[in-house]
Amino acid sequence: MSDTNHNSEMPSDRGAYGTGKGPIIPKSPNEALKPERVPDPPKRSKKARSQLVIFLNFVMTMAVTACIVGAGGFYYVMTTYSDPGPLETNTHFIVRDGAGVSAIADSLERNGIISDARIFRYVTPTYLEGGKTLKAGEYEVKAGASMKEVMELLESGKSILYSVSMPEGLTVQQMMKRLMDDPILEGELPQEQPPEGSLRPDTYKFSRGTKRTEIMAQMRAAQERLIDQVWEKRDADLPVKTKQEFVTLASIVEKETGKDDERAHVASVFINRLNRGMRLQSDPTILYGLFGGAGRPADRPIYRSDIDKETPYNTYHIKGLPPTPIANPGRAALEAVANPWRTKDFYFVADGTGGHAFAQTLEDHNANVRRWRQIQAQQRAAGAQTDELVDGQPDGADAERAPRSN
Repeated sequence: MSDTNHNSEMPSDRGAYGTGKGPIIPKSPNEALKPERVPDPPKRSKKARSQLVIFLNFVMTMAVTACIVGAGGFYYVMTTYSDPGPLETNTHFIVRDGAGVSAIADSLERNGIISDARIFRYVTPTYLEGGKTLKAGEYEVKAGASMKEVMELLESGKSILYSVSMPEGLTVQQMMKRLMDDPILEGELPQEQPPEGSLRPDTYKFSRGTKRTEIMAQMRAAQERLIDQVWEKRDADLPVKTKQEFVTLASIVEKETGKDDERAHVASVFINRLNRGMRLQSDPTILYGLFGGAGRPADRPIYRSDIDKETPYNTYHIKGLPPTPIANPGRAALEAVANPWRTKDFYFVADGTGGHAFAQTLEDHNANVRRWRQIQAQQRAAGAQTDELVDGQPDGADAERAPRSN
């Protein structure tokens, strides 16, 4: 009995020990507040602790970082190179002969055309391969142009072109003065003038920095080519036997008329006179003999006595052609002399309309002269000025008298 009761008072194994692993021992408050011991982390392998691995990890990290930074920098540089620039209005920019990319970049930035000279300096050469360069000249840069657009413009060489015009009939001296008066051209002209008639009348285009001697060389070479071309296609029976004579007669035709449809007709009159042995009696030769290549001053009138002044060029006195051309003839005058009309005319005089009246006989010519003098009288009454001699001396013949002949 007593054993049974004793056993009944004893707690069961599950109740007394809870989980069956042992009795629950209460902790004191201090012990309960202490942290439980955490297990130590697993030890790193010797391979992971290797200095080489640590260095390689560092290198890889730096490489990745550099790639990211480099890609970002490259994107920024190329975007800036292609984005619109700071220029607000169109402007002119001059690239001096011999200037390099660095100097050009600095100048572009100083002029507010690009935002960063360093970017232009380092990126531009990547586009200039295969012998490409930034060419000297003056360029018009558009507002907002990107660095890439500026580079393409300077590489194209499409600089601003200026022009100087040389009309037909100017003398060499007059052409040289036009070259000297042009404010864009540079340099001096040679002291010795080219021969009269050796410069081609035309409009010549050039960029800033072009030398005056370069334009003159172009004019002379162009005239020589033109003369050779026209001379080869001339009529075989012309009374002029050399290129010098050919250009001289063409210069007289050039000064006599500015009408395209008259040049070959005027040339035929002079050809007929040369074939007949008559003096040419051309008024422009009088003026060249008096004033030379400088030309008659605008305020100097033409006197009747000018006709009687004997000079090597006055074809009212000399036989045949003057010793040199009296101006630089253009293509039309040269072609008119090389292939003149077939006419029997020996005379012509102004008709009051800017052209001329032609005649075969002196009688008909004198009638044309009288009509022209009436027109002159009407023009003087109206206050108009004429380009003829003061007394109405007509082009191509002595008025109202037979032309002198040899």
